[in-house]
Amino acid sequence: MTTNPITATIVVKTTTASRTRAFQIAWGLGLAFYVIEYAARSAPAVMIPHLSLAFGTTAIGVSAILGTYYYSYSLSSLVAGAALDRVGAKKAVPIGIFILAVGCLLFAVPSSGAGYAGRLLQGAGSAFAFTGAVYLAAHGFSARWLATAIGVTQCLGMLGGAAGQFVVGPLIEQGVGWQTIWHWLGIASIAVGVLLFVIAPSENSPQTAVSNRPSLLGPYAVVFRNPRTYLCGAVAGLLFVPTTIGDMTWGVAFFQHDRMFSYHDAVVTGSLVPLGWVIGCPLVGWLADHLGRRKPVLIGGGIAMLLSAGAIAFSTGHTAAVVGCLSFGIASGAAMIPYTIVKEVNPDQVKGSATGAINFLTFGVTALIGPIFADLLGKGFATTQNHVAHFRTSGLFWIAAIVIATVLSAFLPETGHGRRTV
Repeated sequence: MTTNPITATIVVKTTTASRTRAFQIAWGLGLAFYVIEYAARSAPAVMIPHLSLAFGTTAIGVSAILGTYYYSYSLSSLVAGAALDRVGAKKAVPIGIFILAVGCLLFAVPSSGAGYAGRLLQGAGSAFAFTGAVYLAAHGFSARWLATAIGVTQCLGMLGGAAGQFVVGPLIEQGVGWQTIWHWLGIASIAVGVLLFVIAPSENSPQTAVSNRPSLLGPYAVVFRNPRTYLCGAVAGLLFVPTTIGDMTWGVAFFQHDRMFSYHDAVVTGSLVPLGWVIGCPLVGWLADHLGRRKPVLIGGGIAMLLSAGAIAFSTGHTAAVVGCLSFGIASGAAMIPYTIVKEVNPDQVKGSATGAINFLTFGVTALIGPIFADLLGKGFATTQNHVAHFRTSGLFWIAAIVIATVLSAFLPETGHGRRTV
């Protein structure tokens, strides 16, 4: 009995199309994961007084608990990239989602020990979100649409970060308990994880059968031997930290206590920074691709961040703060350019590990600077006699970080297709 070659071709094409569609749906669920993890990352900014009371500590103590997220996130970024390459998204990504779910549910327990454990688990699980979504997009879209899919991924992630403030804040104002928010986030994570495990196609990669240790660590050895990797991580980290710590952790408190905004106005104002990222990430990325140059756009974005940060720190009035925060968020899209550069300065065969490495370095910078800012300026609410000076000093702290990042950007190589060749 012979097989009709035409029928066989149709079956193969149908199977391929079905797998592609399954990967696209799984990518959509990966986007949901990314939105939830960013909401979990930013939501504590609008509930610091509630957390202080529940955990029996000060705002500085709450900051220390929240900051542990970035320790586990940075370390788990290395694990996430390797896990995806070895076992595929069907196994690796749901595990990350379930870890996030446990972290959210545990964080709702009113004790500092549960707070530390919950935040550590949130960070560890969240490390699988962006890398997992990019991995699924690479399997579900052609090269022609991949950049668009990745841009949409980052946009929706930052939209989740904004929602963690401008949605959660009003809910708390209306009487929804802070613990209920974490219960909702945990349950939503479990639902997304189950759906993704069911829908994501299985993968029969040769790497899955490989268990020798060198194959797992080898790509990272290549990436971390490249000094430009560290430079990319330092620039990205210093550009990220005014958002991750300055806004998503302390922003609402500073606007309330130092600028005397109402809770509602403080929440809305702070949420405009991640909302600006939704606009800035694709805009800045498109501009860098359109010009074929990375460095001018990166340095220009750093300068725009400086001007916006200065406007926030030294202006008066609610309107000026709103405009400054939105423009700062848009300009902050430049922080994603080192993620492109790090792929272009490392060999093709380690580009996945390069993403894990820069995530590790970027959020390692956040984990390092967070406690420094909390110790120098976060504890000043209770003792300062001049709230205007306190607010401006905090602004100068972040301006210094941006200045250093912009200067370091000048030492990065130009990797865009429009670079001059000699």
